[in-house]
Amino acid sequence: MKKNITALCLSLLFVTGCKNKKGEATPEPVIQTPSANDINSTYGYSVLKKLKGIWNGPVTSTTPLGGYPEWIVDFRPVSENQISAKNELDTLNDIHLSFFIALYNDQYKVAFRNGGSFGGNKRVSYFMTDSVFENGPNSFYRFSEIIKGKKRAYTEVIFRQDSLYIKSYTNKYNTQPSSTPHMVWSAKLQDTTASQPAITNFDFPKRTLTKDFTNTFNGQTEAIYFALSTDPYPENAQPYLGQTNAAYSFAPGFIPVASKKVFLVLTTQPLFTGPVFNAANLKYRSRYVILTANDLNFTFNYMHPGAYYYYAFYDNDGNNTINSGDWISTTNTTFTLTGMGNSNTSTQINFLIP
Repeated sequence: MKKNITALCLSLLFVTGCKNKKGEATPEPVIQTPSANDINSTYGYSVLKKLKGIWNGPVTSTTPLGGYPEWIVDFRPVSENQISAKNELDTLNDIHLSFFIALYNDQYKVAFRNGGSFGGNKRVSYFMTDSVFENGPNSFYRFSEIIKGKKRAYTEVIFRQDSLYIKSYTNKYNTQPSSTPHMVWSAKLQDTTASQPAITNFDFPKRTLTKDFTNTFNGQTEAIYFALSTDPYPENAQPYLGQTNAAYSFAPGFIPVASKKVFLVLTTQPLFTGPVFNAANLKYRSRYVILTANDLNFTFNYMHPGAYYYYAFYDNDGNNTINSGDWISTTNTTFTLTGMGNSNTSTQINFLIP
């Protein structure tokens, strides 16, 4: 048991600083002209097929959050023409990424919705494909802010074999003459099996319209929203997704310090076979959040339907990693979330890592 738990300690790294240089060389885009009023020639359509799956890799950032060694994103279809992923870091920082087919300026293109909370402050940005380069497994898609374009903000989505690079740029609330680097995520594909039921269910992807943006942004200076009441495609209008309330408790004798952290982790495959920890199954992590130890539950919103395993870890030494002396739950707690459904799950932290 000690050997198996030690493997867990070495493998579960969640939040530390790092620098990463992979994926920072961006190919020069070959701009393909989008067809006017032809949904069968949706500009950037292939990005929908390429995004599906669980991706994991380091982030470098110019934001106060800085860099961290893992960002896990589980992209799955939510309709026949849309794919999305929701992630949390903690209760103040989350992000919801969504790609879908939109009509704007008499052209059908893939749109990108980037919304969430940063330090508790919410904002949503809308981008549209404006550059595409495709060459087999290697491809490049650029999404520029819909009204002001690349000068205001843009995101590059790059695929190379089994790697995904997402690079974002912004002019920092219009305080700069042009956009500068904001974030780079360099990820590897971990799994595609969890997304397969939704792919089959929707026969995803199809060239059908998700949102008609023809008049949506009339009179606006930019397609970025800080007052979410005016968001043209809010989170609560996203299809198919549900929510799970995840609770946990401490076994007798395990008395937490409220200021320390607990990690709640959802996976699509079990981490334990009996007492044996399977480190290889860490690639199946789908969602996680970091809480203070007196927050005994958390609701994962806008969550993909499917079967999950649930675990909790208490960071006893406060070093943001799970290692000897920390506490964990060792039960493969399972639950299933249905489309637009609600589920509840709970587990108990009951084991001291030797």
